[in-house]
Amino acid sequence: MNPARRTTTAAATAVVLATAGGLLTVTTAPASAATTCTSPVFKRQFYANTTFSGTPKKTDCDSAVDQSWSGAPVTGLPRDNFGIRWSVTRDFGSGGPFSFSVSGLDGIRVYLDGVRKIDLWKNVSTIISKNVNVTIPSGKHTLRVDYVNWTGSAKVKFTYAPRTAATVDKVKPLVPTGTLVSYDQATGKAKLTWAKNKEMDLAGYRIYRRAKGGSFPGKPLATTTSTSYTDTTLPKSGASFYYEVRAYDKAGNESTGTADQGVTTVDRLAPTVRDLKVLSETSLGGVSLWWMSDEGSLKYKLLRSSSPDGPFTVATSNLSNSAIDETAPYGETSYYKVAATDPAGNNGYSSVVSFARPLAVPYFSRSQNRPEDGGGVDLSWEVSPYAPTEFRVHREERRFDDATGTFDVVDSRVVPCTPTLIDTAYGTRHTYACTDTTVTPSPSEGFYVYWVTTVDALGRESGPSAANSLSYRDGTAPPAVTGFTATATEYGTVLDWEDSPAADLAQYSVFRKSTKNDGTAYTWVGRTEPGTTRFVDTENLQDGETLTYFVDALDTSGNSVHTLVGDPYATAHTTVTEYDLRPTVETPADWLVSVKAKTDPAAGTVQLDWDLSSAYNLTDITGYRVYRWNPATAAYEPLTADPVTGLSYTDTTATAGTTHFYWVTALHADGTESAPGDAWVALAPQQSE
Repeated sequence: MNPARRTTTAAATAVVLATAGGLLTVTTAPASAATTCTSPVFKRQFYANTTFSGTPKKTDCDSAVDQSWSGAPVTGLPRDNFGIRWSVTRDFGSGGPFSFSVSGLDGIRVYLDGVRKIDLWKNVSTIISKNVNVTIPSGKHTLRVDYVNWTGSAKVKFTYAPRTAATVDKVKPLVPTGTLVSYDQATGKAKLTWAKNKEMDLAGYRIYRRAKGGSFPGKPLATTTSTSYTDTTLPKSGASFYYEVRAYDKAGNESTGTADQGVTTVDRLAPTVRDLKVLSETSLGGVSLWWMSDEGSLKYKLLRSSSPDGPFTVATSNLSNSAIDETAPYGETSYYKVAATDPAGNNGYSSVVSFARPLAVPYFSRSQNRPEDGGGVDLSWEVSPYAPTEFRVHREERRFDDATGTFDVVDSRVVPCTPTLIDTAYGTRHTYACTDTTVTPSPSEGFYVYWVTTVDALGRESGPSAANSLSYRDGTAPPAVTGFTATATEYGTVLDWEDSPAADLAQYSVFRKSTKNDGTAYTWVGRTEPGTTRFVDTENLQDGETLTYFVDALDTSGNSVHTLVGDPYATAHTTVTEYDLRPTVETPADWLVSVKAKTDPAAGTVQLDWDLSSAYNLTDITGYRVYRWNPATAAYEPLTADPVTGLSYTDTTATAGTTHFYWVTALHADGTESAPGDAWVALAPQQSE
């Protein structure tokens, strides 16, 4: 606390001490010169009024707000009706729960970032006081204390302090910054330094260390209140270690760790390789092995032998801590160990593990039937390039048994097809294929199952590949639909056609393309069940586009004119020009409200839902206005007299059989109305025409 002393009216300048050439000199600065106070010292301003208006009579620095006066505190102030303001901006680190405490005579107000937290603003003759609990966010914030003395003695005191009870303070400190580490190869010591945290309730720092590839332990390596630490316990093994620093406060909260700071120690030990394991084996990849080492920058070689005592040869090299042995012989036991070399030239070996690689099992990649040209079923599979190349293709026919409710095997055989190598593009696998031309179409309640095995030079057959099931059906498409028409309406395009005579019809698919765009690509827009020969396309805005539609009849085997021929014009197609119902009033591009609309055909209503863009200030919205385009008046007209308060509205007055356009705007507290967000929806008649 710096008490304010009376000065004479002649003191129009302030004395400033400075050194020049080692001699102490005295200079003067104007009384109006700006006063700066180093945080957390308060800047104090004296006003000759209780409204803090005009230029302060004096400005200085004060270490604490804890003072009393029996008269005018400084020259130029009256004994009554004066004001004093203290302010300070400081970094609170992670912030958290704080206690504000004030006492004094007459008016005291305390602000945090301009928000009033304490208000004792009245002329009193006895001391008043108040404590409040405040949560201060992280970072820099400004405290301000306004005090006025109306009459009598003046007294004011303000303190602020973190609440450090573990039940109250749940805010952890910020991560320490400026962390650096250096390693002395001569002594083997690592020194960490970091910047001091800003939290007022900081208790100290915890240093954690982990080996490369490991995790930080729960217990810290060391605890300190300083901003540096020297680790003297590092092993000289050439290994890499990482440090992080965490701050902790008086409530026991611990910060997140700093970014890892790594050092590599001097290497004096031969490398070790441990936990060598065989993870898995696949016919396509090979034998997968994995191992561990506590040291970094090692070069590994995977060694293999047919005997546990060797001799071992290199299976693969230039590894990290895993390897895949693609060339391991199938149907035999192989023995493995790992040789490791560190940058210092030290060598080490793992223990020996073994693995009996089974016979190669192919990966079944594809089966496809081609009944339309009598081509049968195309089959393909993949195997390792080191696997045997003799294969057996197995086939089962299964049919549904009504008595048992299951699919029973009615035929099982080896298919007489000759595999052919068709692809070697991937170095880890080769692709083979053959065609089963002996298959015959199965009934609708039946299907075929295929799998493949390999056979080695000793005649041993591998286990089966994954099975692949398919139905082999007919290849005849239903005839193209006839009587296809398209009619433009105000609510969309109505499509009608004659029912297909195909007995195995599965569905009708409707496709559309627009000449308003590139006019070349068809888009699927919907489907109908057999017997339903009408489709209403309401998903396209009625904006005058010229549209081309076609309807494709699809049977239960997946055949259609379109899928077999690949030409949409081989099916029934027609072209129609929509009505152009678009409003003549454009919607502004910069909208606040995002609107969606959907219809309830049974009720004949339109449901509108909207939300707000997060890019705007949404706190002052008092309601919403819903408009509908009226073609007769060529204007958007409000649907309700009063604003809508929610985020949805149901239009029960929309006329069926046409397309409706809507606007939704937001109403602000100041009476202004936002730019509209728009939506449209086609409301078809409830009964088919």
